[in-house]
Amino acid sequence: MAQLRAFTAVAEHLHFRDAAAAIGTSQPALSGAVAALEEALGAQLVERTTRKVIVTPLGERVAAHARRVLGALHELTEEVEAARRPFTGPLHLGVIPTVAPYLLPTVLRLVRDSYPDLELHVHEERTPSLLEGLAAGRLDVLLLALPAGGASPTRDIPLFDEDFVLVTPPEHDLAGRIDVPRDVLLDLDVLLLEEGHCLRDQALDICREVGADAGGSTTRAAGLSTLVQLVAGGLGVTLLPATALDVEAGRTDRLAAVRFAAPAPGRRIGLAHRPGSARTPEYDRFAAALREALGELPVRITDWSSPQRGHTSGT
Repeated sequence: MAQLRAFTAVAEHLHFRDAAAAIGTSQPALSGAVAALEEALGAQLVERTTRKVIVTPLGERVAAHARRVLGALHELTEEVEAARRPFTGPLHLGVIPTVAPYLLPTVLRLVRDSYPDLELHVHEERTPSLLEGLAAGRLDVLLLALPAGGASPTRDIPLFDEDFVLVTPPEHDLAGRIDVPRDVLLDLDVLLLEEGHCLRDQALDICREVGADAGGSTTRAAGLSTLVQLVAGGLGVTLLPATALDVEAGRTDRLAAVRFAAPAPGRRIGLAHRPGSARTPEYDRFAAALREALGELPVRITDWSSPQRGHTSGT
């Protein structure tokens, strides 16, 4: 199992140092585990060069099998743990970067106050990495934009809907306005996050709906904090989720918010986990507690009656 974990980490990160850091081991130990797996199988799984790691075609197929094996082992362990006592033991929560800074204070406070025996581990990663980690059993439950998407099915539990807010420099003609139609985006230079963020894809979809040519700028940001600084510097405007507005606007006095007319563009945030997980009742109870705790934020709590099965579409 240790060899399979080491190899799947290398196949995911394509770098021995990054893979070792991801699974909390040393680089020599990880390299030795992969070599031992290759020896046991009698086949070469990776090509090692001075600059990068290349997974062989056979290695790609072995990695897919290994992820399923590790996922099944995780489910077995999870079922035993869930039967022993709910809300105890380790729980690996994956969170997307455009949610983590704004919701985690509420999530962590809820866990501390209501589930003191839960050993929470938080992993901030982009959506594709989170979904891979969930399918492989590395992660237990995700907090992200819905539908979760991905190649493997998920059980999606909606938490809330939130609007997007247009953020501009304070001297912009639109600064501070409300009930602005979406088609104002046609004449604006909308700055985006770099590829890999689901929020980038959502912003592009909103712009395409009104025929705006977004994404033409070569300026990109790795996170929302950098994105709003670019706006404050006069390089353009951007779309922020409502939950991020107070935090990010508080970093500078060079931002103004513009509210869209109803129905405003927005996104749905919720939990996603593997269908059939032994901890499903826990996740449902956790979601209910989260909805109550998140009610103080500028969001619309979903009227949830049943979970949704995720599909393979992207977020």
